[in-house]
Amino acid sequence: VQLQASGGGLVQPGGSLRLSCAVSGSSIIIHNVGWYRQAPGKQRELVARIWSGGNIDYQDSVKGRFTISTDNANYTIYLQMRKLTPDDTAVYYCMGDIWAASVGSADYWGQGTLVTVSS
Repeated sequence: VQLQASGGGLVQPGGSLRLSCAVSGSSIIIHNVGWYRQAPGKQRELVARIWSGGNIDYQDSVKGRFTISTDNANYTIYLQMRKLTPDDTAVYYCMGDIWAASVGSADYWGQGTLVTVSS
């Protein structure tokens, strides 16, 4: 199972970015997915997560600005980010709680994509 994140970059305050995360693997079932971020000198934190029952959790600071979604047919996870501020600067990681026929269930992480919000 592999997760490949993309879409990060430099954006001005108030701007938007959309992150993507492609999930690949053989005979997999995706239970729930999410985006986390880690700013310099800080611990990794939850940004948004979609649970298997369909519930979605957002970190309070991104509510109303960020939207997590999935394209189930193409095994892709998205994070639409709007009204970005310098406090959103971080490396963003996608993750998935995924069952694979070969190994069972486990958490898998993408490699991270850097988002820098600066003028």
